[in-house]
Amino acid sequence: MADKKKIGVVLSGCGVYDGAEIHETVLTLLAIEQAGAEAVCMAPNVDQLHVINHLTGDEMNEKRNVLVEAARIARGNIVDIASVKADDIDALMFPGGFGAAKNLCDFAVNGENCNVHPEVMRLVREFKDKQKPQAAVCIAPAMMAKIYQGTDVHPVLTIGNDAGTSAKMEAMGSRHQTATVTEAVVDAENKIVTSPAYMLGQSISEVKEGIDRTVAELMKLL
Repeated sequence: MADKKKIGVVLSGCGVYDGAEIHETVLTLLAIEQAGAEAVCMAPNVDQLHVINHLTGDEMNEKRNVLVEAARIARGNIVDIASVKADDIDALMFPGGFGAAKNLCDFAVNGENCNVHPEVMRLVREFKDKQKPQAAVCIAPAMMAKIYQGTDVHPVLTIGNDAGTSAKMEAMGSRHQTATVTEAVVDAENKIVTSPAYMLGQSISEVKEGIDRTVAELMKLL
C-alpha cells in the first residue's frame, strides 16, 4: 500500500476573531482524512496580535501564544512551522479565521501593505519554487496574494465577492475570481486552490461543501 500523502495544515491560533476558525479547521482535517491523506498541523510560535473575548467581542488584557492555542484544535498533535520544510510534506492548506490576517500576517491591520510571518513566507515560497500544491480558504487567500507579490507568479485566487478585499488582493498582483461558498477556484498552472468558506458561508454545511471541494481539488493536484 502506498504511503499516505501528508497535507500540512497551518493554524493561526484558536477561535474565529483572533485565531484559526475552528469549524473551518475541523472540516479541513476531516476532509483530508476522508481523502485518504494525513494532516500535519503546524503554527508559528509567536504571541497573538491580541486576545478577543468571543462571547462579547471585546479585546481582553492578556497574551496568548499562537502555537499553544492552535494545539487546542490539533489535540496537542502540532509542530512549530519553523521546523517544517517543503520536502517534509506533499501539500499545504490554510484554514481561515482572523488569525490568518492577524497572526500569520497583518492584513487585517495593514491591508495590501501587510507583512507576513517570516516562517509562513518561507514555507509558501518553498512550495512555490518546488511547484507543490497549496490551498487557502476564507481570508487566507489575501495572505497568499501578499506572499506572491513581487514574484513572477500572479495567482488566481478567491475570497468570494467582497469588492474591498479583492481590490487589495489585485493591488498586490494577484487575479481575483468571484466564487460562491460551495465553489473552489483552481489555479492549475500555479497549483493553488482557494474557496470563500466563512467569508460567505451562512451555515456549517455550506462551508463543509466548499472545503470538501477544496481538499478534493488539492488532492487532484498531487
